[in-house]
Amino acid sequence: MTFRAVIFDIGGVLEVTEQMDFDIHWERRLGLERGQLIGRLADVWLSGSIGTITESAFRDVIIDRLALSPDSADELIADIWRQYLGVANKELIAYAKTLRPQYRTGIISNSFVGAREREQHAYGFEDLVDDVIYSHEVGITKPDPEIYAMACARLDVDPHQVIFIDDAQIALDGAAGAGMTTIHHADNATTIAALNALLGNSKL
Repeated sequence: MTFRAVIFDIGGVLEVTEQMDFDIHWERRLGLERGQLIGRLADVWLSGSIGTITESAFRDVIIDRLALSPDSADELIADIWRQYLGVANKELIAYAKTLRPQYRTGIISNSFVGAREREQHAYGFEDLVDDVIYSHEVGITKPDPEIYAMACARLDVDPHQVIFIDDAQIALDGAAGAGMTTIHHADNATTIAALNALLGNSKL
């Protein structure tokens, strides 16, 4: 098979992220029962992922529903972003840089409003690949087939010419259903070896 494009996920792939547990600290601090913080904000997590709420409105909701001062709300939001961004997966990012210009490269991320600006500042993803699709900007999340079709259209490739890398099986299943070849990212060595094997068998 001839591959012309490689598309990456961000969180857990290009970024090394831990299980987000900011809520545990804040529930203790606010005297809330386990699960209450996430529960009170459940609808705005969804809204943020598809871009139907602004960062300012998200802050207002936090102040209102958790009865926080503006300064405390800003502290909570900073904790959320710190865990959301994680740290750069330097080895995989360095590998991704080697793919251009021979291959088209892209990112599809189930994101949150504000992610593009923060991730560009921290990691420069817009300079790493040809195209970045954030769910909060397009109003669609993985595994909706439309988001994979959009990525292919923007990279000007057929789905069968794409290798898609993600750490979430549901996103991989969506990509496979759209016709892409998938790699389940668990560690860099395995992912890079799988990419090399697939790309070594393709000719542009």
